[in-house]
Order: sequence, then C-alpha cells, then structure tokens
Amino acid sequence: MFKHLVLMRHAKSDWSVTGQKDFDRELNPRGNRDAPRMGGRLTQEKGLKPDLVIASPAIRTSNTAKYVCEQLKFPEEKIVFDEEIYEGSVRSLLKVVNSLDDSCNTVLLVGHNPGISYLAEYITKQEIGELPTSGIVSIHFEFDSWSLISEGTGKLEWYIYPKDADEESE
Repeated sequence: MFKHLVLMRHAKSDWSVTGQKDFDRELNPRGNRDAPRMGGRLTQEKGLKPDLVIASPAIRTSNTAKYVCEQLKFPEEKIVFDEEIYEGSVRSLLKVVNSLDDSCNTVLLVGHNPGISYLAEYITKQEIGELPTSGIVSIHFEFDSWSLISEGTGKLEWYIYPKDADEESE
C-alpha cells in the first residue's frame, strides 16, 4: 500500500490581542471562513479520506484542524495533537512522520510555517515556496512504511490554497 501525506498550514490567525502568547492566538474572521472552505475542497475536489489527522496543539492550528475535520466527517475526538509540530523544524516534523503507524495510509498533518513548507520541499525536492495560510499540499510515496520517508522520496500531487479558488470563481 502506498502512503499519502497531506500537509496543511493553519488558517489566518489574529494578531490584534496585545501581549497574547503566540501559542494562544485564535483564528481571525478570514481564518474562520477559509478553514472550513478548504476542508470542503478536500472532500469535494480531492475526495480525501484520512486515516489519521495530526496537528499542532496551538489554538489556531487545533481550530483549523477541527474545522477541516468537520468537513471531512473525521471525528474531532480522534485528532492527535503533537507538541513536536508547534515550532517544528524539518528534522522534528520528519520524526513525527517517520513514527506514524503503518496501518495509516493517508495522513493529514496541520502545522505552521516555516516548518511545514520546508518539510514539503525537503521530502519532494521541489521548490514549493512558503505555504500561505490554509494552503495544502498532497504528497505521494511509492512505499508502505512511513519510516522510509526522507529527502526527495515523495512526489508532489497537488497544491491548493484559498485564493486559487477565489481566482477560479471570478
């Protein structure tokens, strides 16, 4: 069985609360709009049915994951929150991916920049650039163990983000 990793950057967050810790930032109105929209696109356009959803426990990321999972009909209580994803480097994010249970074939990982973008570029050896908020990349692997994922082992399948849908509807 092949492996399919879908990487998503959290939705747009609110910077308006002075003195608020980065970890505690909520989504702003645009983020609250975009996260469910992108979840809907994953369902309607891509037919995504993840076996596992794993996310940073930061408020903006956990809320993004919950909105997306609602659209995917993935039970919110089954989302796994992993501290390694918050402020995760490529090395720490790769460690998270490499330790995934091989019984899961399709995994959605919701995280933060720059780590999530760097991970996508590292495992695909493609220049993807900085994922925008709510941006999503899908990566396919031609083997059946997450532990084999390393530099250049993945193939970029698709890349979607909120503004590309806005451009198509204009």
